[in-house]
This record gives sequence, structure tokens and C-alpha cells, in this order.
Amino acid sequence: MTPALKITPSTTALSAAERSERMIKPAFGAVFTDHMAVISYRDGVWQQGEVRAYGPLSLDPASSVLHYGQAIFEGFKAYAQPDGTVKTFRPEANAARFNRSAQRLAMPAIPPELFISAADALINLDRAWVPKAIGQSLYLRPLMFATDPYLGVRPSNTYSFLLFGSPAGDYFPNGVKPVAVWLCEDFVRAAPGGTGEAKCAGNYAASLLAQAQARDMGCDQVIWLDATRHEVIEEMGGMNLFFVYREGDKIRLVTPELTGTLLPGITRASLLTLATDLGYESQERKITVQQLRDDLGAGRITEVFACGTAAVITPVGQIKARDFSMEINHNENGPVAMALRDALLAIQHGTGADVHGWMHKVV
Repeated sequence: MTPALKITPSTTALSAAERSERMIKPAFGAVFTDHMAVISYRDGVWQQGEVRAYGPLSLDPASSVLHYGQAIFEGFKAYAQPDGTVKTFRPEANAARFNRSAQRLAMPAIPPELFISAADALINLDRAWVPKAIGQSLYLRPLMFATDPYLGVRPSNTYSFLLFGSPAGDYFPNGVKPVAVWLCEDFVRAAPGGTGEAKCAGNYAASLLAQAQARDMGCDQVIWLDATRHEVIEEMGGMNLFFVYREGDKIRLVTPELTGTLLPGITRASLLTLATDLGYESQERKITVQQLRDDLGAGRITEVFACGTAAVITPVGQIKARDFSMEINHNENGPVAMALRDALLAIQHGTGADVHGWMHKVV
């Protein structure tokens, strides 16, 4: 049994005034709390971890992560509740996905209870960093990387697990407003048999050139297509996609099916459940670029939106490609996306019933 984490409060923690100043309209991923959790893995077991002052790491230049990229991460959030407590959203699902990513990269699994207890310990020490406004949260970033100082190509024998927090507002600088997306035909995010369903650092490094291309084309994000024929839509940047079909009063949500090449999003899974709660139908299936163009043109698709932990729900207002450009819902937020967003935020912030047991009370 892994011993409880050692708690070593920072001697340089920010004052309440300094902390409040940094938490005014926090940009995503730009401000960090006073502490971090650190746990080492060696000799085949996880060692006693520590929650200590947030600060730089010391790595041997030969550490295998720097050469062979054994690095994975997760992201989930803590929310202030009306009764003054703090709860995290589905941390057990993040722990499970973290371990699936670890398995794919030949890394050790971390016990889910250790993953969650590290987050609880950090939040308890940095509770004052949890924003209280609706739509704001304390974003939590767990990660693991290889630390062996060895240049041979093999899985590392030692690893570091870290977890730190960042108060977060809107993911996109303009808030919850429709984004323009670029249909990427030059690069692919993942191929069958690759690491597409793992949340590993290399996937994101490989996406940066395409993201830069999207920005050059006046877009906020990139849409990835299948690696073989560049015809099937997979996901958007680091987020999953949904397409809203409306036939009279009947609403159906369609999201690309999980094939092993795209990330199985926890927000995605939650929205499929919430869709049923709100009376919508839902479907997981392939959707091609041509189907998207046809269904948008015919008015069968009325909204497109992306979802993920960081951005929650982000409407898509325009899709651009080399040979076409299409506007969606007059480049305005759609009612279905906003209804799902409101329902999800109500559960997360404790203003709606948590009928699915998704919220974990920090202990």
C-alpha cells in the first residue's frame, strides 16, 4: 500500500492580495497555484509522494523523456460548490484514461486512489485558488514522464508523476463565441495503430504545425481528418466534435465514433449522457467532409460544436478549406450547444442535481 502524501507547505506562498490579483479573469494555463504534488516511481513501485512548493524541476540531460518522449498527461477540473466545499468532475475517469495512455507508452499504471488523493491533497492546500464564478474552475494537470538517465531505446525504469493546478476562465480569449476552423488536408494527427487515443505529449507536438497553418488561414482551430483518405472527420485540435441534426422538433447529436485514432473525451462521454437527459437522440458514427457539406447546405445540420475539459463547449461558426467555406448558424451560438453547456455547468458548480454521480467531493 502506497503511504499517504507528505504535506510540505510552501514558505513563499502568495499573499491573499497577490493571489486575488492573479485570479482576475485568469487566462487558461497562464497562472499556477502555490503547490504541486510529486510522486516518484522506482524499483517497480510508487514511492511516498509529497505536496510541496510549485517550482522548477531538475532533470539529467540523458533523461529518456527528453530523447524518446515517454510523457503523458491529463486534465480535469475542481469547482467551488454553493455549500463552500470543492468537488472535482469525474476524476476516476481521468485516472482510468491516464492509465490507458500509460499502457500504450509502456509506462506503469498509477493506482486510481493515489491519482485522486494527490489531487485532493493539492486542492486542500490551495483551496483559496479555486475560483467561485460560474464557468471558472481550478484546472488540474497530472502528468508522468520517464526519468532514466540512459540513452538506450527501451522503456524507462523510473518515472515522475506530477500534479499541479491553474485557475481557469474561458479557454478561448474571446469567451464562449463561435470559432472558425480549418479543415487540415496536409497533415494527420494519428493513424490506425498509433497513439491517437492516448493523451501523450507527442500527439500535441505533431499538431502544432497544422495549428499554425490554421491561424495563417484566419482560423482559431484545426479539424483533423482520417490518415488514409483524408475524407472522414475525426476531431478538432484537442477537442471532440458534435454535429446537431434537426428535423422539426427532433434533435439528434452525431459525434465521430471512437476508432483508436481519436481521443475518447470525458466531456464527450458526459454530453452523450446529458443528451438523453435533455430529450435528444445521439449517435456515434463516421461523418465525411462531403456529408458535412451536403447536410450543412441542405439545412439538416444546424449546429456544430467542440467539447473538452478545457473549453467545455465551444460552438463552431465557420468551416474553411482550400476549396470551400461554410458558415454555421449565422456564426452565432446555437441553442442545443448552449443547453448542453448550461446543463453540464449546473452539475459541475452544484446548482443542478448530480444524478449520475459525476462529482467527487474533495476529502
